[in-house]
Amino acid sequence: MKYQSAFDIIGPVMVGPSSSHTAGAVRIGNIVRQVLGEAPRRVKFELAGSFAETYRGHGTDLALLAGVLGLPTDSEDIPNAEQVAASHGLQYAFAKVNLGQVHPNTVLVTATGDTRTVQVLASSIGGGKVEVQELDGLPLKFSGERPTLILYHEDRKGFLATVSRILDASGYNIARLALERRSRGGEAVTVCEVDEAVQEDLVQALRGSIPVLRDIRLVYVA
Repeated sequence: MKYQSAFDIIGPVMVGPSSSHTAGAVRIGNIVRQVLGEAPRRVKFELAGSFAETYRGHGTDLALLAGVLGLPTDSEDIPNAEQVAASHGLQYAFAKVNLGQVHPNTVLVTATGDTRTVQVLASSIGGGKVEVQELDGLPLKFSGERPTLILYHEDRKGFLATVSRILDASGYNIARLALERRSRGGEAVTVCEVDEAVQEDLVQALRGSIPVLRDIRLVYVA
C-alpha cells in the first residue's frame, strides 16, 4: 500500500495561487535553467491544455519566467518576474500550441544562452511536482526531485557500464538510469538519477573517464 506524505497533500512552500500552475511551473523553469547551464538570453514558452488557457490568470507565465531566472518556489519576486527578466535583459515569448496527447499542464520550453540552446518538454502533475517528458527532442523522463546527472555523449558500447562502475565505486546508488540516442553510434543523452547529493569529485571522475559532447549537467530542484 502506498501512503501519501503531507507534502503530497498540501504541496510545497510557495507563492500562490496554485501548486500546479505556480510552484510546478517555477520548478519546470528551474530545470530548464539547470539543463542549459548558463543564464538564458532568449526563451520561448509553448503552452498546451490548461496551461495555455489559464496561464495569465493563474500566474503560470510569471512562474515560468521566475524559474528560468533561477528563483525558488517561495520567492517573493515571482509576481515581479517580468521586471526581473527585464533587468537581466531576458527576451521571452509565450504561445498557445497543440502538443498532442500530453498532460493538461504541459509546456515546451526552448532556452538559448550565450553558448547553447536546450529544449525541454515538461508537465506539472500536481502538488508542485513536475516531470520532464522530453529533453532536446528525445523521450527522457525525470522529475528533478533527486540529484540527476545529464550526460551528452556519443552512442558507444560499454558507456552505461562505465558510468555505473564509476558511480558504484564512488558510493552512489542509482535510482533511475536511461539512455536515448538519435541513431546508432550518433549523439545520445543519458539521464541518471541518484539517491545521494552529487559531489564535485564524482563529476570530475566522470569527466575523466567518459567522452562527453557537452559539459555534464546536474539537475536538482527539490
